Amino acid sequence: MDPRLDALQKRLGHTFSEQALLTRALTHRSFGADHNERLEFLGDAVLNLAVSSLLFERFGGSDEGDLTRVRAHLVREESLHRTALALGLPDVMRLSEGEARGGGAQRPSILADGVEALIGATFLDGGFERAHELVRRLFGDVIAASEAHTWSKDAKTELQEWLQARRIPVPTYRIVGTTGQAHAQTFEVECSIPSLSLAEAGRGRSRRIAEQEAARRLLDALKANDRPGGPLRS
Repeated sequence: MDPRLDALQKRLGHTFSEQALLTRALTHRSFGADHNERLEFLGDAVLNLAVSSLLFERFGGSDEGDLTRVRAHLVREESLHRTALALGLPDVMRLSEGEARGGGAQRPSILADGVEALIGATFLDGGFERAHELVRRLFGDVIAASEAHTWSKDAKTELQEWLQARRIPVPTYRIVGTTGQAHAQTFEVECSIPSLSLAEAGRGRSRRIAEQEAARRLLDALKANDRPGGPLRS
């Protein structure tokens, strides 16, 4: 067996009885027909259930909204990408030559999908209990060290709710520029509220991150202007 796969299974805390499942979980669709997308679909569901169980256990006094926000932070692409890097997935993902040359082994979306596929493969190989143990191994320390109130709403959601509460039309987002090579692009996104003639820009390594930064900047500006004496209070 490839020693890299041995090392990965040690990091996962699970040795696959059916090694073909592990291989499939690490196979991007560019590599061949037996790829990991179905396992990713399954793993996404298992991950959400396992994280929900861990959060229910950890935050006994928190309401549904708090638990939902914490879960959203834990299972989003950025969090799964960090987990993939800690597991060493860039070294073991199976990609086509073209995808590999284009930097696919470092692409956050591919690595995040790989984590979900591994969780799905673990579920098929060892059942929910083993998959739950894996999710606890990957996210347990973060959950244990967290307090529910520290996981605020994401900026886009908070901005939309702030505007809706004041009956102001929701913002629009548009990409105003990209820099860098295809596998390492930086996006610049503008968030604007035409009815207020306000706009802010944000930058990030994905469109979503750039949108969140732009929304946060615009929300900060709105809150500043909403203070007594500010333009929105005139």
